[in-house]
Amino acid sequence: MTDEFIAYTTGLSERAGAKVGSSLAEISQFLLVAATLLDLKTARLLPNEDGEEELDLELLEARDLLFARLLQYRAYKSVSRFFAEAMAAGSIRAPRSVGLEPEFQDVLPPLEIHIGPGELAGLYATVLQRDHTPPSVAVDHIHLPLVSVSEQRGHILSLLRAGDLDFQKLLDTADNTLVVVARFLALLELFKVGLCDFAQEEPLGPLLISRTESTDDGVDLRTEGEWDGDAELEEPDGAAEVLNADVEALGDEADSVHDEEEGPA
Repeated sequence: MTDEFIAYTTGLSERAGAKVGSSLAEISQFLLVAATLLDLKTARLLPNEDGEEELDLELLEARDLLFARLLQYRAYKSVSRFFAEAMAAGSIRAPRSVGLEPEFQDVLPPLEIHIGPGELAGLYATVLQRDHTPPSVAVDHIHLPLVSVSEQRGHILSLLRAGDLDFQKLLDTADNTLVVVARFLALLELFKVGLCDFAQEEPLGPLLISRTESTDDGVDLRTEGEWDGDAELEEPDGAAEVLNADVEALGDEADSVHDEEEGPA
């Protein structure tokens, strides 16, 4: 320990760039330890006279303190030696990342069951009572039943027999959008064959639907073949004559306008 003490103090004095205050403090601590050791050793070597006290109280306290420091020094030295050996042994090793061996991949921990036979039977019965029917998506709400246009034609004609109709009120009384579309198509067909007429007194005002003189109470409101491509709506008696008369009147008006434009030229 004396050799280590001398070597350490010599190294402190030879350190380059070391702080003077810290070096002097460490050297002073070592000098204190060395002085205490020399004092103890000389006290042991010198002969003792009878009746003379071996050590005074301060010397005993210094001895206990020195002994405790020596024990700490030995412990730190042992730990440092262990770390040095471990680091030297670990420096020649390299970790590797691999999976488990094939014989250990399917190894599972031992199964521990904490329930009795009765509870196990109850769980099995619960599983058997479950509904194993594959889930399905309801599509009933996607395709609503079709609304017959012929039925809506009959409904509109029956209302027209009682008087004029308001177009907005006719649509507001529909149950759903399909009925609105069917009634609109029925109005177009009735107007096409001349069974109804429209009147609007002012722009964006109420649109009124009224009967025409050519309306026949015996119109065939067909219910079969409604969606057949070959089926055509039969025009009532007198509708074709009215349409032809309107076309001839429009032709006469066009001829008169043409003659007036050529006259001054």
